[in-house]
Amino acid sequence: MTAPNVALIERFYGAFDEGDGKAMAACYSPDVQFSDPVFTDLRGPRAGAMWQMLTEGPGKVRVELLEHQADEGSGTAHWKAHYTFTETGRPVVNDIQAKFRFKDGLIVEHRDTFDFYRWARQALGPTGLLLGWTPIVRSAVRRKAASMLDKFTRESGKNNG
Repeated sequence: MTAPNVALIERFYGAFDEGDGKAMAACYSPDVQFSDPVFTDLRGPRAGAMWQMLTEGPGKVRVELLEHQADEGSGTAHWKAHYTFTETGRPVVNDIQAKFRFKDGLIVEHRDTFDFYRWARQALGPTGLLLGWTPIVRSAVRRKAASMLDKFTRESGKNNG
């Protein structure tokens, strides 16, 4: 393990657990690329704005960093997010695998993967159970999330993308 990048992963998830989206964004390179099953391609400051939106929104996210490792160029993390999905009031425990690439002491690529259908069953309840596996639901969730990020960046002056 290369200590600086291990510490960078710890700082990133520690900031998430503290609800500090600005500190999370500071771990990213200005030209970072982020993706997950909901936010499929965020680049540059828009990726950091997404974390700020999530941490500044209603409710508290509890983050568990279960495992992580890194060398000078790449790293991985296994983490869980515990929160209440605002739209439905339903509790969610999302089990996530992350892959990172690093350059100059910052994250330049961040890819999160998780079971979308499992997430949808928890977050959306009966709708997620019946339709969460379909492309229609996945697309609807992606559109809604992108719209929320657009609104957040407009209203907060973080319109970077």
